[in-house]
Formats: sequence, structure tokens, C-alpha cells
Amino acid sequence: MAFHALSLAFSLLATVGQPAPLTGAPPAPPTARYCLRVDPSVESRVETIRCETRDVWASMDVDVDREWSSWGVRVLT
Repeated sequence: MAFHALSLAFSLLATVGQPAPLTGAPPAPPTARYCLRVDPSVESRVETIRCETRDVWASMDVDVDREWSSWGVRVLT
């Protein structure tokens, strides 16, 4: 029983310092550019990173908050 209590205590300590996962893209000013991985062009296999403002992504029908967890790289302010 003592082993189980000790194991539980260590598992709780391991999660205390961990940051909470983001539910969307990090907040930033309207002029910030959000960089996302995008599919490479037809003639290349090299991964491409594209940086655009939220407005530009929205004009391309991309929801930055929804795509951020899978494809987000960084935010340029």
C-alpha cells in the first residue's frame, strides 16, 4: 500500500511543473505573423513554413487556432 501511495505522490509531482497545453494559437498583437507548416509544392518534398497574419490565414480559409496544435511553429511579433 505504501508503494502505491508513493507512486501516486511522484506522479502528481511530475505534472506540477508542466505547462498546460494550448487550446489554440498563442495570443499576439493583430500585426503578429503566425508561422505554420504547409504542404510542400508539387515539385518539392521539402517541408515549407509559411508566416502570415491571422487575417491573411482567414482569407485562405485557415483557422489558426484549430491548426496550431498540429502545424504551428512560432509567432513573429
